[in-house]
Amino acid sequence: MHTSLVEKHPDPWYKHRWPWLLMAGPVAVLIAGFITMWISFSGADALVVDDYYKQGKAINQDLRRDRVAASLGLSLSLRYDAATGALVGQLHGTTKQVPLNLLLVHPTVPEKDIRLVATPDRSGVFSLALPLLERARWQVQIEDVARSWRLHGEWVWPQQTTTDIRPAL
Repeated sequence: MHTSLVEKHPDPWYKHRWPWLLMAGPVAVLIAGFITMWISFSGADALVVDDYYKQGKAINQDLRRDRVAASLGLSLSLRYDAATGALVGQLHGTTKQVPLNLLLVHPTVPEKDIRLVATPDRSGVFSLALPLLERARWQVQIEDVARSWRLHGEWVWPQQTTTDIRPAL
């Protein structure tokens, strides 16, 4: 009996699917790592403060301004009508007709902050044109132009169409 032994050569490793399947996981992790690194380096973190000592001193100044607002008995009522695009406010506790700085601070994106100047009438009422507000938890701050007092609070739009802001002390 004559048997011929045919020597069978195995295929090289790259022609099998299992090595490729085993390498797919680490390659996916590397790609995800590079994407994460690109996201972290492409945008600045707006919540980090460079000079934290200076910011800490500013907080103490703001607390003094809050105490002045409390001693004057100031409070603010705001109402926003999206249909007409009007922000109507009333500053209680004063009859002075001085310009006021109103700041609506977006919670995460500083470019979306809204700065307005309002001049109330004798009863403290003012009205401002305001484009449609984005859904957010806005920080509201109002102060006189001399920055001698300040009121600040939070406004969740559109869940709250009105808000009342009292001194924070």
